Amino acid sequence: MAKTETRIVPLLPLRGLLVYPTMVLHLDVGREKSVQALEQAMMGDHIIFLTTQKEISIDDPKEEDIYHIGTLTKIKQMLKLPNGTIRVLVEGLQRGEIKTFLQEDTYMSVEVTTYEERTEKDVEEEALMRTALDYFEQYIKMSKKLTSETFATVTDIDEPGRLADLIASHLPIKLKDKQQILETYDIKERLNTVIEIIHNEKEVLQLEKKIGQRVKRSMERTQKEYYLREQMKAIQKELGEKEGKAGEVDDLRSRIAKAQMPENVEKTALKELERYEKIPSSSAESAVIRNYIDWLLALPWTNATEDRLDVNIAEELLNEEHYGLEKVKERVLEYLAVQQLTNSLKGPILCLAGPPGVGKTSLARSVAKSLNRHFVRISLGGVRDESEIRGHRRTYVGAMPGRIIQGMKKAGTINPVFLLDEIDKMSSDFRGDPSAALLEVLDPEQNHNFSDHYIEEAYDLSNVMFIATANNLATIPGPLRDRMEIITIAGYTEVEKVNIAKDHLLPKQLKEHGLKKSQLQLREDAIVSVIRYYTREAGVRGLERKLAAICRKAAKLIVTGERKRIVLTDKNIEEYLGKKLFRYGQAELQDQVGVATGLAYTTAGGDTLSIEVSLTPGKGKLMLTGKLGDVMKESAQAAFSYIRSRAEDLNIDPNFHEKHDIHIHVPEGAVPKDGPSAGITMATALISALTGKPVSRHVGMTGEITLRGRVLPIGGLKEKALSAHRAGITKVILPQDNEKDIEDIPESVRNELTFVLVSHLDEVLKHALVGEVL
Repeated sequence: MAKTETRIVPLLPLRGLLVYPTMVLHLDVGREKSVQALEQAMMGDHIIFLTTQKEISIDDPKEEDIYHIGTLTKIKQMLKLPNGTIRVLVEGLQRGEIKTFLQEDTYMSVEVTTYEERTEKDVEEEALMRTALDYFEQYIKMSKKLTSETFATVTDIDEPGRLADLIASHLPIKLKDKQQILETYDIKERLNTVIEIIHNEKEVLQLEKKIGQRVKRSMERTQKEYYLREQMKAIQKELGEKEGKAGEVDDLRSRIAKAQMPENVEKTALKELERYEKIPSSSAESAVIRNYIDWLLALPWTNATEDRLDVNIAEELLNEEHYGLEKVKERVLEYLAVQQLTNSLKGPILCLAGPPGVGKTSLARSVAKSLNRHFVRISLGGVRDESEIRGHRRTYVGAMPGRIIQGMKKAGTINPVFLLDEIDKMSSDFRGDPSAALLEVLDPEQNHNFSDHYIEEAYDLSNVMFIATANNLATIPGPLRDRMEIITIAGYTEVEKVNIAKDHLLPKQLKEHGLKKSQLQLREDAIVSVIRYYTREAGVRGLERKLAAICRKAAKLIVTGERKRIVLTDKNIEEYLGKKLFRYGQAELQDQVGVATGLAYTTAGGDTLSIEVSLTPGKGKLMLTGKLGDVMKESAQAAFSYIRSRAEDLNIDPNFHEKHDIHIHVPEGAVPKDGPSAGITMATALISALTGKPVSRHVGMTGEITLRGRVLPIGGLKEKALSAHRAGITKVILPQDNEKDIEDIPESVRNELTFVLVSHLDEVLKHALVGEVL
């Protein structure tokens, strides 16, 4: 091939297309640089250089993104289309090679060396041409994509180079192979390449035909899905690959070997894999077995995180994220210390019991963080089916493992911190008792061998640190409660709430509402007012909601431009939260006859109850109102009977029950109330009404009464003391046997209350009534 000349022409890069010399075809051009190159060529001699991009996706190709050998072409026609693109008719002239790239302002031009191709042929080339035509004719007969008219256009060509180019342009081959033919200057080599490509394409067509025939013979039905599956099998067999399921089984066998399962579990998995291999894919049992094997592979058997056995770091982290809660923190640090010494302690099973909003769930998350363990949580609220815990047997349709195994899969390690949230809110029905199923999970002596109905193989839960949360321990069955270490989290004191609000809740709400500290400031007296007058709870959930309400109002004022900076004090807090919802201070404004203040324990913490007694003329009828439970009614009956037996000693008319009807009422009648600890309060209010002696408004009391006037111990003293403190009571009367529980009350509250320990009702009356009775 002889070199003809070197010239500078505009460059038009093509995407997914290639033009050979003597070819005439239409192009659609839309890129700005390409349009400019066309216009520049039209202004000159209509000559432009076409070459192909290496990657179709590149929108603005550079020098290294295009092939350097292309085709010098002549623009025959140019037409602008309505959509803004230009349709061009071009004719390939000569092969050319880019020597230099010349960057213009709006388009790219190149210095190209073109080559003149000879037209005469020798004997060998004649033979190659005939072979190429023969092969091409056979290919057209086998292929359904080309017609006999295509062959007719090729047979008239007498130039060997042009014949090779034209045949290559008709073949359905990759652009890279077409470019290789364009870059082959030697005509004999080019013809040989084309012959080789046609030969390969013929073999592919023959193979397709062979596959089609094999599929047709094996196919019993004509459904499309079945046909495609059989065709895929035939292709894989021809390629020498294993059939789909065989390859899948090999992959599963390899994964089982790497899973480090216990020996008995691995044996089961391999046995199930053998069954899976033999059962046809269309069988329903095949999917069940595959799902079971996937679950065995997904469970962690040996993978564990390394505990951060540094007590100091753990303590620092827990203190940073939670204010107060000393008992829980102490228990976690004890576990860490023993683990550091022995490195073999089984995971403890803790139950955090307390009112809503005190941070039980977030504390469990912090424990996981301090131990450097994965954290997984399942909610047991409303669970009433044993299968939710133990899983379903695989014989059922849609069977799956229970929540414990699902949680372990989610954790991905054998030693996570596993939170069983709301364990007291499980229930049972005809489908079984889920709390009974939890006995094995939460028993340190059994949970190393936990059996799930779906997995069927023993799973070791002994390394898991289980933490349960509950609001009310009374609803947890005794055997289940016996397996857990109960840690009671009572309500927060006012001082604790203020610190939690300042250090945790307020910064969190400011961030969530897009406010900066400089834009909204809450003075400590404002936070105290929110706690005292807008919330009445043991936890801090309601407090967080009120702080969020303040942030919303502040955000609106700042966005509308009314205020740039807001400072809240106890003086202007009502502008943002409205009128005060609760009264803080004295439980009663003055000493009253027939009214005594009792202390009660609720699932939301402690509360105060004003028990009222009214006497009316009658025949000794005892009326009890206020939606009282059976135990509370019995306490009232016991108090009434005790007063009748001691009427003379108490300076009460022995026949008072014949002359008066007695009405005992506990306000907030819509709220159910029950429990024995209101006994001494009812007796005191009744004696006050019968003797006319008022009850001191500064006194709150709690205790169970017997028919002989003895005062028996009660529970929930910390919560009751906190409620007394909130209500402004200064003296608390409690049973002698509860002396040991006073230590649980925060020191800041203990210092502001006077505790009176009593063992008999006579002692209660001395401190509760204003004036002598006995």
